Amino acid sequence: MPPVSLLLLLLVPVSVALRVLLGADSIWVFLSAAAAVAALAEWVRRATDQIAERAGSAIGGLLNVSFGSIAELILAILVLAGGHAAVVQAQVTGSIIGTSLLGLGLAAMAGGMNHPRQQLNKETAGLLSTMLLLVTIALLVPAIFDLTEHQGMGPRGAAIADEHLSLAVSVVLLILYGANLVYTMVTHRDMFASDEHEGDAQAAWPLSRSLAVLVAGTVAIAGEAELVSDALESTARVLHLSPAFIGVILLALVGTAADLFSAVVFARQNRMTMVFNICIGSAIQVALVVAPILVLASWAMGRPMNLVFGNPLDLMAVGGAAFVIRAIAADGETTWFEGLLLVGVYALLGAAFFFVAPMPTG
Repeated sequence: MPPVSLLLLLLVPVSVALRVLLGADSIWVFLSAAAAVAALAEWVRRATDQIAERAGSAIGGLLNVSFGSIAELILAILVLAGGHAAVVQAQVTGSIIGTSLLGLGLAAMAGGMNHPRQQLNKETAGLLSTMLLLVTIALLVPAIFDLTEHQGMGPRGAAIADEHLSLAVSVVLLILYGANLVYTMVTHRDMFASDEHEGDAQAAWPLSRSLAVLVAGTVAIAGEAELVSDALESTARVLHLSPAFIGVILLALVGTAADLFSAVVFARQNRMTMVFNICIGSAIQVALVVAPILVLASWAMGRPMNLVFGNPLDLMAVGGAAFVIRAIAADGETTWFEGLLLVGVYALLGAAFFFVAPMPTG
């Protein structure tokens, strides 16, 4: 019997058939295409890992940066092109809290079933949790700046100022991420090398197959993401959901599904440092790479998006997640109960976003 991951690829032709041949309701197109993006993201991740095994740590790290969040990035760009900037901002928030709270929480719960305490590499956990805290502050700056203007303490022309500040913040964040790559993969590579048992990790696919899966998967994600974008607004109206909930929960889970699955698998193998790298590293990558690229891309598309999160829940969610992760990393270990607490916080935030005013029906 074919593996589940292979069977899930059938969602790609199913979603296309629902949209093109059957003219099905938008909700079915949205759900099938969203699930197809999640399935394709897992295959792109596998192909990237296979190529990285052959290319070595330096090039492999760059590949993971380039394609690690490709599903989230493509999905967000096409949703942004459809004029849903608020949904994209919410997706950024959802990706950060989804991997850091839900991903790490589920992994700690899964690993804690067999291991009472699971150890983390303190240097790695400390660096990642600190970076998450710092980028959270960077994401808060545009919102605080916007607030000062509304209180008469900032410059006139707030919209233009917000956009310019967001561009400046985006450039700084990209520079910081580049410096982080140099720090962890070149100048201090030995310090952050995992000391966990790596098993039998090796390139099992031929290079040609890995490249073919990577290219085909990326192209297919772009096609499916466009179906999601086209069906998003009508689906939100049918389900009476807010743009915030659509972005924070649904689209974010679609983009991070592969990371969540991988984190649980590694936690069951008692490789929590790897789990922390996946979950918190992904959240940092969203903040330092995906969000800035979206701001720059929005300008190129003529649909400028800033980093001013209009909903205070976004700021509270990202800030709260950063402080919680910092606390979890402090003692260098996790338990199943800590995982349950993380999932509980995520559920509370999800409930808050669910009760935000839904998308208007007019």
